Amino acid sequence: MRGYDRSFTSLCLQLSLVVVCVVICAHSAPAQTPLKTIEPAGGGKIVYGQVDGATNQAAAMSAVLHIVHQNCGDKPQVGKVFKVRGTDSVAAFFTTAKCSTGSKPVAGLVIATEASPKHIEAALVSDDAARFGKTINPLLTKLFGLWHPGGTSSSSGSATGASWAPPAALHLFTASDRSASVGVPDGWQAKGQQGTMMVTGPHGETVGLDLTRMAIDPSNPMQRRLQQGGLRSNNSGKIVYPANVNLVRAFPDIFQQFWRMNGANPTNLQIAHSEQMPGSQGQRCAHVTGHVDLSGKGAVVELNSVLCTTPPASGGTYLVMLSLSFLAPEIADKERATMGAILASFQPNQAVINQQIGAIAGPAIAFIHQIGKDASDRAAASSLAHDQQNQAWRDSEVSQDKHNQAFNNYLLDQTVLQDNDMDGNGTVGHGTVWNSTADVLVKSDPNRYEIVDTPNFWKGIDY
Repeated sequence: MRGYDRSFTSLCLQLSLVVVCVVICAHSAPAQTPLKTIEPAGGGKIVYGQVDGATNQAAAMSAVLHIVHQNCGDKPQVGKVFKVRGTDSVAAFFTTAKCSTGSKPVAGLVIATEASPKHIEAALVSDDAARFGKTINPLLTKLFGLWHPGGTSSSSGSATGASWAPPAALHLFTASDRSASVGVPDGWQAKGQQGTMMVTGPHGETVGLDLTRMAIDPSNPMQRRLQQGGLRSNNSGKIVYPANVNLVRAFPDIFQQFWRMNGANPTNLQIAHSEQMPGSQGQRCAHVTGHVDLSGKGAVVELNSVLCTTPPASGGTYLVMLSLSFLAPEIADKERATMGAILASFQPNQAVINQQIGAIAGPAIAFIHQIGKDASDRAAASSLAHDQQNQAWRDSEVSQDKHNQAFNNYLLDQTVLQDNDMDGNGTVGHGTVWNSTADVLVKSDPNRYEIVDTPNFWKGIDY
């Protein structure tokens, strides 16, 4: 990768460590000499000056970002650290989800340079994220007209007298379903829906934002039970990989599965730098830069990517989301800042995305509920049929018992006799007597005595 070597890998690690140090030591360190701050009439903010106590560029950038954290009340999310072409300066784009001064997302660019040994200076330009793509060029022009590290001036207008390739001016593009928006340079193409965006440039530049795939964790207990039972879930179109792994180490495997499902055959993935990043809503993320041959035919491109995974559901499913940029090596130095500005300008509309998720998931949820209702109805119908079958069997048994008793009575010359006034108070009772006795009693008092036929036998008395 041009302009990027092991020193910058070390710089990225230093930056992460120094951010922690700046926060911990803030109360004990001497007060920072106020940096110069300008708020141009066209909007945005410019901050620049010497960073007291900073011994390297990473420390200077961290100090400036800490100021952003204090002013906004939200920790900046920092992108890839890159070298300013033709200089010893380094820079990185950053975003904050909100800023207490206006409660709006903020995007910016922080730059650090070593003006002389033990003299580190830094600068920052920032604006509302929705405007930053349009205001960054005027802000940088204004900055470089004022800021001359080490007290030197520059006819070229750069921080160190070398050429600077600022990002191209961006215009806002909103997806047709209003699910997301992104800044796009003139002459570039953009399309998107359901929170996912693709931006392409005239020279093959490609930016993908929140590209999403479903994933299955094969180690999930439910997935294991399915496999042990000889069943398999439908993994077509899904990434199959354990959840909760170290994403930095797992990146090559997940990245390759992701792109093979898109019809690509990535090979020769060379990682220059990788680090874990915090994610929102329980997501886990990794930032990875390097080179890759997407087609497998030798066309190597520069890669800058952020891979995130959502917490797995009880059934072992989760989402893999990938935001990245691809640049041909011959245009990387010229377009790298533009790609960073595009990535920084991306704004998903979560309210619309949630509605779309509900619309997509609604029929599936209703289908699941209908399956449950159908199963419940079948269970109820089966239970009713079972009860009816049992009752018919019981009725058949009773009828059979009555007929058996009647046949026994016939063989024994007996009759079941009903007495309608057993105790002189209308009490009705049954009894089994000899046939001749029954005939005599019925003839003597037919209103009180009557012969009982088989259907009217009493269980426990007559049979």
